[in-house]
Amino acid sequence: MNTLSIDLEYCFGIGKFKHDFDFEAKQSNTFLIYAPNGTMKTSFAKTLDLIAKNEPKNMPRDRVYVDRQSRYDVLVDGEPILPGNILVINAENETFDASSKLSSFIASKDLKERYDSIYKDLEYQKTEFIKKLKIVSQSTDCEGEIMGAFSESIRDSFFDVIVTASKSLLDKCDKYEFKYNDIFDKKENVKKFLDKNEAVLDQYMSDYKVLITNSKFFKETDGKSFGTYQASELLKSIEDNSFFEAGHKFVLEDGTEITDSQALKDVVKTEIDKIVNDVKLKASFEKVDKAIASNVELRAFKRAIERDNLLLVELKNYDAFKKKVWVSFLSELKSDTELLVGFYLSKKAELEQIIEEAKREVELWKQIITTFNSRFYVPFKVGLTNQEDVILKQQTANLEFHYFDGVEPPVLKGRQDLLDVLSRGERRAYFILQFLFEIESRKNSGIKNLLIFDDVADSFDYKNKYAIIEYIRDLRESDKFKMILLTHNFDFYRTIIARLYLYQPHCSYYIATKNSNKDIYLSEGFNTKNVFEDFVKEIDQPKAFVSCIAFVRNIIEFSDSRKCDDYKLLTNSLHLKEASKTIKALDVFSVFQGRLTGVTDKTISFAEENIVDLIGTTADSILAEENPSEVDLYNKIVLAIAIRIEAERYLLSKLPEAKEKDHPNPTNYLYNKYRGKYPDSSNLGVLDRVNLMTPENIHINAFMYEPLVDMSFYHLCDLYTDIKALV
Repeated sequence: MNTLSIDLEYCFGIGKFKHDFDFEAKQSNTFLIYAPNGTMKTSFAKTLDLIAKNEPKNMPRDRVYVDRQSRYDVLVDGEPILPGNILVINAENETFDASSKLSSFIASKDLKERYDSIYKDLEYQKTEFIKKLKIVSQSTDCEGEIMGAFSESIRDSFFDVIVTASKSLLDKCDKYEFKYNDIFDKKENVKKFLDKNEAVLDQYMSDYKVLITNSKFFKETDGKSFGTYQASELLKSIEDNSFFEAGHKFVLEDGTEITDSQALKDVVKTEIDKIVNDVKLKASFEKVDKAIASNVELRAFKRAIERDNLLLVELKNYDAFKKKVWVSFLSELKSDTELLVGFYLSKKAELEQIIEEAKREVELWKQIITTFNSRFYVPFKVGLTNQEDVILKQQTANLEFHYFDGVEPPVLKGRQDLLDVLSRGERRAYFILQFLFEIESRKNSGIKNLLIFDDVADSFDYKNKYAIIEYIRDLRESDKFKMILLTHNFDFYRTIIARLYLYQPHCSYYIATKNSNKDIYLSEGFNTKNVFEDFVKEIDQPKAFVSCIAFVRNIIEFSDSRKCDDYKLLTNSLHLKEASKTIKALDVFSVFQGRLTGVTDKTISFAEENIVDLIGTTADSILAEENPSEVDLYNKIVLAIAIRIEAERYLLSKLPEAKEKDHPNPTNYLYNKYRGKYPDSSNLGVLDRVNLMTPENIHINAFMYEPLVDMSFYHLCDLYTDIKALV
C-alpha cells in the first residue's frame, strides 16, 4: 500500500475530490487533514465507511440531488481497495461492537485452527440433533426453550444443558400429545394465568387429592402421594410381565389380587376414569376452563387441558413440569441424546487442553485493556469475564465495567447502564475502546489496512485527547496500517503534527478547502509548531508585518500594560482613530524592534506608508493575486483586520458624532450605534457578517486563530469587497 488514490464525485457533501496520498514519497504511513466545519470531514469518512461495509443498497450518494451519478473510486497502487481492508474509526458510532474480535487474540493461529475444526464438528452434530428434537417437541425454538428449562448459569452452553438433562433420561416415558408452546408459550401467558388463578387451581388440586385418598389404588398420606404419575411409572416397570412370571403379585388395600400386567392396567384405567369423571372435580375444572376462556391468548392451552384435565395437576409446579416434558422429549431420542453427550464430552476434553495451551501464550486482549485503563481518564475500569468461554463455547467475549466516583466502592455496571451515566466525552472513550479491539485484531491478521480516524478526540478533555494521540503514535510504528486522520479541531491538528513528527522528513499534513461547487482541495498546512516564528522571520514583508500587529500588541498586554504608549499605538493601527492618520509603518516597526528579538537588523521598504493605508493596499494586493493561497494565515489575518477597518470607516461616515468616543471594542460599539440610528438600513446585513466572520482580536493563544483557519478565504474576500462597496 504505497499510494492511495481517491476519486470522489457527488458523495454526500462532496462535489468532487481527487487526491493521491503517496505514502512512499512522503516516507510516512500517516496523513493528517484539517477540515474546517462543513468542508469534507464527515462526508469523506461516511463515504469510506460505506465502501468498507460494501452493501449494494447503501453506497455513497448525493442525498439531496438523488439523480446525480456518484463516483467513489479508491485505489491502492492502481488496484481497487478491498472493502474489508478499510476501517473508519468514529467515536460517535454507538452501534460498533468489536467484542467478537476478542476470540482471535486468545490463541495462536495453530490453536485457533484446532479449535475451529472441533467447533465445526460440534455445530454440525448440534444442528442435526435439534432437527430431530424439533419434530418430537413441536417447539418453535428448541435450543432456547431447553436452555431456559435447564440452564443454571448464564455461562452454560447448549451442550452443558443437554449433559445435565441426559442424567434424567428414561428407557420408557409418557409421550405428551400437546404442542410444547401450547403449554409453555414464549410470552409465558400460561404461567401468568396459573399464578393469577392460584385459588381456583388450588381448589382443583384439593378435590383431586380427596379422590386420590378415597381410591382403592391411588393414595395421599402424610403429604406423600401415590397418584397417576407414580402409577404410570409402576406400569412401565412391570410392562414385560416378568415380575408376575417370577411368581409375584400385587394385593390391593381392599384385598384385590393382581397377577399380570394387563390386570394392573385395567385397574389403573378404571381408577383414573373415576377421578376424571368425578362430578365435583369436573365442576372445579369448569371454573378453571371458564377463567381461561376469557383470555384469547390461551386458546391453545384451553384445548390442551380439555383433552387432558390432569395436566393441571402437573402444572401446579410449572418449572418442574417443563423439565419433565423436555426429559420426555429427550428420552424419545435417548440414543441420539447419549451419542451427542458422548461426542461433546470427548471434544470438550480436547478443547480444555487447547485452553491450557492458550493460557501460556500472549493474551493480547489483556494488553489492550491494561493500556486503556492506564491511559484514559474515565470513571470506570474495564475487565473481561468469560475468558475461557470465548474459545470453549465460541461465545462473544463479555466485557465488564466497574464504575467508580472516587468516594464509594466500584459498582459493576452493564453496558447500557454505564453509557446512561457517562458524559459525552466519556462515552466516546468507551466506543474508542471497541475500535481498539478491532484494530488490534486487524494487526494480528497480517493484512495491511487503511484506517480513517474521524475526529476521534472531539469532546475529549486534554488528558484523554493525549491518550488517543499516544495510541495513534503507537499505530504509526506498525507496518500493518496506513492512516488518514481527519479533524476540525485546530489544537488537535497542531498536537498531532508535533507528536507524530509529520513535518519530517516531508510534510504529510494538509488543510482542506472547498469552493462554491463543493470541489475539495488539499493544500500543505502551514507551520503550526510556532506560527509566529514565521511571522517574525518575514516581518519585512507587508503581509507578515500587518499580521504581527495584533500579535505584538498581545505580548505588550501581557508583559507591560494596556496603558503604555506602544499598546495604544498598535491599537490605533488596528482601528480608525484620529491618531491613525499620522501613524507610519516605521512607527509600528520601531515598536516591533523594541519588543521582539531577531528584527533589530531588519529594514522595511514601506516605512513611510501610513499604517492604515498599508493594511488596505496589502488587502487589495491579496485580492489581485492570480493564484492566492486559500490556507495562508497571513492572507486571512490581513483581510480580517482590513474588513474591520473598512467597516469602521463606513460607520464613522454615518455617525460623525461618535468620532471622539473611545471604546475598548470600537467596531461593535459603532455597529450598535448605527443599528439604533438606522434600523432599516439595507447595509446591516453586510455589517452583521463583519461581526460574525472576523474575530474582535487575534491573540497569541493558538485557539484564537482557529476561527480564521476555519473561515473560507473566498468568504473573507467577498466580505472585504462588499464592505468597501458600502456608501
